[in-house]
Amino acid sequence: MELMSEYSDFVGPIKHNFSPYTDNGGSIVAIGGPGFAVIGSDTRLTSGFSIYTRDQSKLSVLGKGTILGCSGCWCDVLTLTRLIDARIKLYKHEHQKEMSTVAIAQMLVTMLYNKRFFPYYVSNVLAGLDANDHGVVYSYDPVGHMDKNTFHAGGSSGPLLQPLLDNQIGHCNMQLKPTEALTIQRAVRIVKDVFTSAAERDIKTGDGVIIKIITKEGILEERFPLRED
Repeated sequence: MELMSEYSDFVGPIKHNFSPYTDNGGSIVAIGGPGFAVIGSDTRLTSGFSIYTRDQSKLSVLGKGTILGCSGCWCDVLTLTRLIDARIKLYKHEHQKEMSTVAIAQMLVTMLYNKRFFPYYVSNVLAGLDANDHGVVYSYDPVGHMDKNTFHAGGSSGPLLQPLLDNQIGHCNMQLKPTEALTIQRAVRIVKDVFTSAAERDIKTGDGVIIKIITKEGILEERFPLRED
């Protein structure tokens, strides 16, 4: 009877939660303009309050003029980028030409939708040049919905950075809108500014920024340090 009294307060089975996903942080910013596209990512890889590494690029070069930025669950990022790279190689061997940015964007839609019942926990931002050599940016939700735009911020700092891009690039809710065209130098400067702002507020973003500039001549890389605390 004494043993039974110890369990008198037992109300039912205990549920143990399990999630196959983890959020390893990271932020992606991409800007498209006339004749160029700029995409940047931070280099911090985290889990909770722990930092796995301070020098991990989240940008994957998929062709001569296309770059995919991925953040979120890092194991899903590695799996997704590996499959995308394999499909691009198959396309090149079969058609004897490089896959265009538009084709890669549509292929990614199909791949994400195919995993809709167990989606990749990844924030994807694709940047490149279209057929007219104009910068384009594609953003995705986990199940494959795609949005084409000229700028986008994704990842852990996406909600913090998107309003700043809306103001500086989209000129939303501005009475006196600038008329000058967006240049590569200004786009790179904005990317640096938004990541500096994100590092002040988001513990999952920091250490450094890798910026890739896409033009018809090729891809240039630039690095920018962030705070490391």
